[in-house]
Amino acid sequence: MFVSNNLKAALTRSVLISLFTWRRASSDDPIDDDERYGWWGDSFPMVANDRIGSRLWLLRRVKLTAQTQLDAEFYAREALQWLIDDGHCSAIEIQTERLDAQRLNLRTVLTLAGGERLDINPNHSWQVTYAV
Repeated sequence: MFVSNNLKAALTRSVLISLFTWRRASSDDPIDDDERYGWWGDSFPMVANDRIGSRLWLLRRVKLTAQTQLDAEFYAREALQWLIDDGHCSAIEIQTERLDAQRLNLRTVLTLAGGERLDINPNHSWQVTYAV
Protein backbone atom coordinates (compact mmCIF):
# COMPACT_ATOMS: atom_id res chain seq x y z
CA MET A 1 0.00 0.00 0.00
CA PHE A 2 1.26 3.45 -0.88
CA VAL A 3 1.03 5.97 1.95
CA SER A 4 0.94 9.57 0.77
CA ASN A 5 3.21 12.27 2.12
CA ASN A 6 0.11 14.04 3.43
CA LEU A 7 -0.82 11.01 5.54
CA LYS A 8 2.76 10.67 6.79
CA ALA A 9 2.83 14.35 7.74
CA ALA A 10 -0.54 14.09 9.50
CA LEU A 11 0.52 11.01 11.47
CA THR A 12 3.84 12.62 12.39
CA ARG A 13 2.01 15.70 13.68
CA SER A 14 -0.42 13.50 15.59
CA VAL A 15 2.42 11.61 17.25
CA LEU A 16 4.29 14.80 18.20
CA ILE A 17 1.15 16.40 19.65
CA SER A 18 0.26 13.21 21.52
CA LEU A 19 3.73 12.84 23.02
CA PHE A 20 4.63 16.42 23.82
CA THR A 21 1.34 17.94 24.97
CA TRP A 22 1.05 17.61 28.73
CA ARG A 23 -1.74 15.24 29.77
CA ARG A 24 -3.21 15.90 33.21
CA ALA A 25 -1.52 13.82 35.90
CA SER A 26 -3.61 11.06 37.45
CA SER A 27 -4.60 11.41 41.09
CA ASP A 28 -2.07 8.73 42.08
CA ASP A 29 0.85 10.14 40.03
CA PRO A 30 3.71 11.53 42.11
CA ILE A 31 4.09 15.22 41.28
CA ASP A 32 6.82 17.63 42.33
CA ASP A 33 4.52 20.60 42.96
CA ASP A 34 0.80 21.22 43.50
CA GLU A 35 -0.13 21.44 39.83
CA ARG A 36 -1.43 18.44 37.86
CA TYR A 37 -1.28 20.43 34.59
CA GLY A 38 -3.01 19.06 31.51
CA TRP A 39 -5.08 20.50 28.69
CA TRP A 40 -8.29 22.20 29.84
CA GLY A 41 -10.20 20.64 26.93
CA ASP A 42 -9.83 17.23 28.55
CA SER A 43 -12.32 18.43 31.19
CA PHE A 44 -15.03 18.29 28.50
CA PRO A 45 -14.16 15.35 26.19
CA MET A 46 -16.45 14.50 23.29
CA VAL A 47 -15.66 10.82 23.95
CA ALA A 48 -15.72 9.62 27.57
CA ASN A 49 -12.25 9.44 29.15
CA ASP A 50 -10.62 10.74 25.96
CA ARG A 51 -7.42 12.61 26.79
CA ILE A 52 -4.84 14.44 24.72
CA GLY A 53 -1.13 14.35 25.39
CA SER A 54 1.19 12.26 27.50
CA ARG A 55 2.45 12.11 31.03
CA LEU A 56 6.08 12.22 29.86
CA TRP A 57 6.33 15.61 31.58
CA LEU A 58 6.19 13.79 34.93
CA LEU A 59 9.75 12.63 34.21
CA ARG A 60 11.16 16.14 33.86
CA ARG A 61 12.86 16.20 37.27
CA VAL A 62 13.57 12.54 37.94
CA LYS A 63 16.92 10.82 37.78
CA LEU A 64 17.43 8.93 34.52
CA THR A 65 17.40 5.26 35.52
CA ALA A 66 16.28 2.03 33.89
CA GLN A 67 12.89 2.54 35.57
CA THR A 68 12.63 6.06 34.15
CA GLN A 69 13.26 4.60 30.70
CA LEU A 70 10.46 2.05 31.23
CA ASP A 71 8.14 4.80 32.49
CA ALA A 72 8.87 6.88 29.38
CA GLU A 73 8.00 3.92 27.14
CA PHE A 74 4.78 3.32 29.09
CA TYR A 75 3.70 6.97 28.94
CA ALA A 76 4.45 7.12 25.21
CA ARG A 77 2.45 3.94 24.51
CA GLU A 78 -0.43 5.25 26.60
CA ALA A 79 -0.45 8.57 24.71
CA LEU A 80 -0.41 6.89 21.29
CA GLN A 81 -2.89 4.07 21.95
CA TRP A 82 -5.66 6.11 20.34
CA LEU A 83 -3.95 5.68 16.95
CA ILE A 84 -4.64 1.93 17.17
CA ASP A 85 -8.09 2.35 18.76
CA ASP A 86 -9.18 4.72 15.97
CA GLY A 87 -7.76 2.48 13.21
CA HIS A 88 -4.94 4.76 12.04
CA CYS A 89 -2.33 2.02 12.53
CA SER A 90 -2.20 -1.62 13.56
CA ALA A 91 0.83 -1.50 15.87
CA ILE A 92 3.05 0.99 17.65
CA GLU A 93 6.65 0.33 18.56
CA ILE A 94 8.30 2.63 21.10
CA GLN A 95 12.10 2.66 21.16
CA THR A 96 14.13 4.46 23.78
CA GLU A 97 17.85 4.98 23.86
CA ARG A 98 19.73 6.31 26.84
CA LEU A 99 22.47 8.53 25.45
CA ASP A 100 24.11 9.60 28.70
CA ALA A 101 23.16 10.31 32.30
CA GLN A 102 20.83 13.15 31.29
CA ARG A 103 19.38 12.30 27.89
CA LEU A 104 16.84 9.76 26.73
CA ASN A 105 15.94 9.57 23.03
CA LEU A 106 12.46 8.43 22.09
CA ARG A 107 11.48 7.03 18.71
CA THR A 108 8.14 5.76 17.45
CA VAL A 109 7.49 3.31 14.63
CA LEU A 110 3.90 2.98 13.43
CA THR A 111 2.76 -0.06 11.45
CA LEU A 112 0.13 1.15 9.01
CA ALA A 113 -2.55 -0.78 7.13
CA GLY A 114 -0.83 -2.93 4.56
CA GLY A 115 2.24 -3.35 6.75
CA GLU A 116 4.13 -0.18 5.81
CA ARG A 117 6.15 1.19 8.71
CA LEU A 118 6.44 4.88 9.49
CA ASP A 119 9.47 5.82 11.58
CA ILE A 120 8.95 9.00 13.61
CA ASN A 121 12.02 10.37 15.31
CA PRO A 122 11.30 13.64 17.14
CA ASN A 123 14.90 14.79 16.65
CA HIS A 124 14.38 14.77 12.89
CA SER A 125 11.08 16.61 13.22
CA TRP A 126 12.66 19.45 15.18
CA GLN A 127 15.47 19.70 12.64
CA VAL A 128 12.91 20.18 9.87
CA THR A 129 10.85 22.60 11.95
CA TYR A 130 13.85 24.76 12.78
CA ALA A 131 15.70 24.08 9.49
CA VAL A 132 18.90 22.83 11.09
